[in-house]
Amino acid sequence: MTGAAGGGWSVERRVDTVRALLTPWPAPTHRRSRVVSLCTVEGPDALVLGSTQTLDVVDRGRAAHEGVDVVRRSSGGGAVWVGPGAQVWLDAWIPRGDPLWHDDVIASSWWLGETWVKALDELGVAPLLVHRGRALRTEWSDIVCFAGIGPGEVTKGPAKVVGIAQRRTRDGARLHSMAMLSWHPTALLSLLALGADDSRRGPGADDVLSSVATGISDILPTRSLHRDGAMIVATVEDALLSTLP
Repeated sequence: MTGAAGGGWSVERRVDTVRALLTPWPAPTHRRSRVVSLCTVEGPDALVLGSTQTLDVVDRGRAAHEGVDVVRRSSGGGAVWVGPGAQVWLDAWIPRGDPLWHDDVIASSWWLGETWVKALDELGVAPLLVHRGRALRTEWSDIVCFAGIGPGEVTKGPAKVVGIAQRRTRDGARLHSMAMLSWHPTALLSLLALGADDSRRGPGADDVLSSVATGISDILPTRSLHRDGAMIVATVEDALLSTLP
C-alpha cells in the first residue's frame, strides 16, 4: 500500500517476512524522493544480524530447531530479535540532495531520532533524548544492537528506546529504525554462540542486558494501550507519520 504524508513523503505499508522486508528498498524508480515504510512482520521470528557480523555469533543449530530465521541486514550494528507484533519498525529513504540529507554520518540520523521523540512525546512519553555524539559502546554492543547507543538513537534515562542503523549509497540513505514493544533479551541470548571463555557468558548476562533498553509498552502512560500490542503499534505509527519533517 502506498500513500502520502506531509513534507513530500510517500508512505508505504509493507507486510511480509523479516527476510523480505530487508531486501533492497525502495524500488529504483522511487529513489529520487523521500519514502517512508511502516513494516509489519508476518511469518517466523528472525534474528537480524548487522552487515559486518558473521554467522559465528549465532547458534545456528538452536535457531533451526526453534524455527528462527537468521537474516542479515545491509546496515551496521549488532543483532536484533524481530517477530510478528513485537516491534514498531519504520524505514526511511532519503535521496542525496534532499534537505534531510547530511554528509556527516553522525548527524545524518538526528532528524529521525527527533521524529520518534516528538511522536512519543505526543503519546505522553517524556523525557526522551536523541544521542548526538559518536556511538557509545558496552561489553555487549559488538553483538547486541540494543546494548549500545548510536548517533540519532533515542534513550529514556540510560535505557535505549529506539535503535537506528543506516546504509548509504551513491543514491541516498536507507535508515532502519525500530522500537521494541517489550525488551526481554532472553530469547536473543539463547541464540548467541558465546565461547566457553567469553567473560560475558554466565547467569547474570540476562540481568545485565535487561537494564540497557526498554520497550515502549513499558513507558507509555496510557495503560489501556498496554493490553493490546496491535493498538500500541498502530498508535505509534500514526504519531510517527504525523510528526515527519
